[in-house]
Amino acid sequence: MADAGTPGHGPLAGVRVVELAGIGPGPFAAMLLADLGADVVRVDRPGGSGLAGNPEYDITNRNKRSVIVDLKSEDGAGTVLDLAARADILIEGYRPGVAERLGVGPESCHARNPGLVYGRMTGWGQQGPLAQRAGHDIAYIALTGTLGMIGAPDGPPAVPANLLGDFAGGSLYLVVGVLAALHHARATGTGQVVDAAIVDGSSHLAAMIHAMLAAGRWQDRRAANLLDGGCPFYGTYETADGGYMAVGALEQQFYEEFVELLGIGDRAPARKDVARWGELRETVAARFRTRTRDEWTAVFEGSDACVAPVLSLREAPGHPHLAARGTFTDFGGITQP
Repeated sequence: MADAGTPGHGPLAGVRVVELAGIGPGPFAAMLLADLGADVVRVDRPGGSGLAGNPEYDITNRNKRSVIVDLKSEDGAGTVLDLAARADILIEGYRPGVAERLGVGPESCHARNPGLVYGRMTGWGQQGPLAQRAGHDIAYIALTGTLGMIGAPDGPPAVPANLLGDFAGGSLYLVVGVLAALHHARATGTGQVVDAAIVDGSSHLAAMIHAMLAAGRWQDRRAANLLDGGCPFYGTYETADGGYMAVGALEQQFYEEFVELLGIGDRAPARKDVARWGELRETVAARFRTRTRDEWTAVFEGSDACVAPVLSLREAPGHPHLAARGTFTDFGGITQP
């Protein structure tokens, strides 16, 4: 994947990053650094990772340069250490201890470059009873409680792709950590090791929910709360053509506009009467089923009712607002965010 933007520009211009190639959250974190202007060199293993697929379509490789190094060869570790000696940040996503066995762990790298920020991306973290166990996004978020609070009350937890664990709880926390450590390193000359664990980040994302739980404002079960689909004016509804509309009319003024535009203002139960939420949900659902998604989109266009159509991945880039903001771009025949 070649450039999707202009290399060498942005707030991280001049920051040098070495990425030991892997899959998922590590490459995404390095992509974000590259998007912000960092010079990222990806160290690929001979033959690739085996899971990455066609590199022409791997958006996480955009704005990066690449070098192939066999870390198991006699001079492999030395090549990486030479790169680390000139870098500001190094990112690896191996199981705990693997980088050390390959000769490119934090101690070896800091011996060559004391100011290096060494970022480690794992699911379970560098320490703990599960640190050496294999895993993927779904298992990490399962243990944190975040998976268990998503989905319908009478069905299994809903799997949020691998967005919540790998990329939100993983990549973004790794980037925050390495940038904070980079700030420290530039002030003191001393690098740090950043242990970014998906279980930690995913747990941290739920800070507000834990606060509401402690205050008695959140029930520890699915679809029973204000923000998890339990509330009839914060959820999704099917339309006549099988599409869906998303409703988030939480505040009173937005709710009033919502029920008026939906056409149920004269018969909607009081929004604060939780005992009648089931009745309100049925009323809203029945009304949404009378028109298509596009028809309802037109009804709520320009309003403050906090209602939006649920678009597919292929539909999203064409939405006028996203198009106006340049949220998506086309490069080399590939649409990418």
